[in-house]
Amino acid sequence: MTLAGKKILLGITGSIAAYKAPEIARLLMSGGAQVRVMMTRSAQNFITPLTLQTLTGNPVATDLFSLTQESEIGHIRLADTSDAILVAPASANFIAKVAMGLADDLPSTVLLAARCPVALAPAMNVHMYQNPTVVENLARLRARGYVIVEPEAGDLACGYQGVGRLPQPEELVETAKKLVTRQDLTNERVLVTAGPTQEPIDPVRFISNRSSGKMGFALARAAWIRGASVRLVSGPSHEWAPRGVERFDARTASEMLDLTARNFPWCTVLIMAAAVADFRPARPAAHKLKKRAQRFNLELEPIPDELPRLAEKKGERLMVGFAAETEELEQNALKKLTQKKLDLIVGNDVTQPDAGFGTDTNRVIIASRNGESHRYPLMTKEEVAHTILDWVVQMRGGGLSSGGRTANSIS
Repeated sequence: MTLAGKKILLGITGSIAAYKAPEIARLLMSGGAQVRVMMTRSAQNFITPLTLQTLTGNPVATDLFSLTQESEIGHIRLADTSDAILVAPASANFIAKVAMGLADDLPSTVLLAARCPVALAPAMNVHMYQNPTVVENLARLRARGYVIVEPEAGDLACGYQGVGRLPQPEELVETAKKLVTRQDLTNERVLVTAGPTQEPIDPVRFISNRSSGKMGFALARAAWIRGASVRLVSGPSHEWAPRGVERFDARTASEMLDLTARNFPWCTVLIMAAAVADFRPARPAAHKLKKRAQRFNLELEPIPDELPRLAEKKGERLMVGFAAETEELEQNALKKLTQKKLDLIVGNDVTQPDAGFGTDTNRVIIASRNGESHRYPLMTKEEVAHTILDWVVQMRGGGLSSGGRTANSIS
């Protein structure tokens, strides 16, 4: 996993959004990170150091002039031993201090000494966020290489509505992952399809499948974390993607295939993780069908496959497909690899309780057009996503980068 063993320094400043900090710390730790916390004096008005110390198991750094905390020049040690720093929330005051190079408390001094990647997540009143001074300070920090996680729009604690709300902890953790992950896909434009499709029987009923979209969304997040420009075409799904991922929503197979075809010229890599329907009702009813005592026969028609047409225009693009099977996984996956003219196929047996639709884990085989293949043990879908992207990097000539391995025969 991208956070495993990484040392993340979480900075907290004076904002009501500080109440989200414990959840940010918890998610970082659940991803395998070692978390240290530093707080401004104002932050301690909203949440106590004891809370963060209890959660992380590490003392919280608060005082630049404490003989105990500074006995080993603590602000330098924090800066030198961190793989990344995430300040969330970052108040307007703290942003101004960092932009001006001031160092009048421990967190601002740490940032002056830091050589690792730093992300700031502003959180404040909408009018403060739009103030020209704040806008200029953020622009100055971006120009210096700081990552700015833009706030969300919505209801604010001050009673106003607008942009200024701290992003959800999950998105901030994805940003932390991006800070510590090798950016080996910066030259790629990755188009991912995800989730199920719904084919209408009438205005209230439809035919669908068990896909949750978890695998496709994990791929979109992983590609974004590794530096790619990402577009996601998704069927109905409750999964989420970072705001850096451009999302297009579809409902039917026709809509998904049309959106995929329209975005195809843009991409350099197409990863088709969606469970697109193969059949649809031949004559959807214009009004709700009433319940009848007798049997009801539903006529289905095949949905034209767009993949062969796209494959003819792929040029230097890489095309990755999925094969969700219930029997003869290896044979069916390799057959689809050839028939669809894919560069890579990912197969999984959806009858397995820990590897089917809706689970957070998967067991896959991956095979390439060059005859390379490998069977993988049970992994999280995040790990599967990065493994697939390792293959993409390898096929681009970049070698396997993060836990992937050279392919062997399926066994």
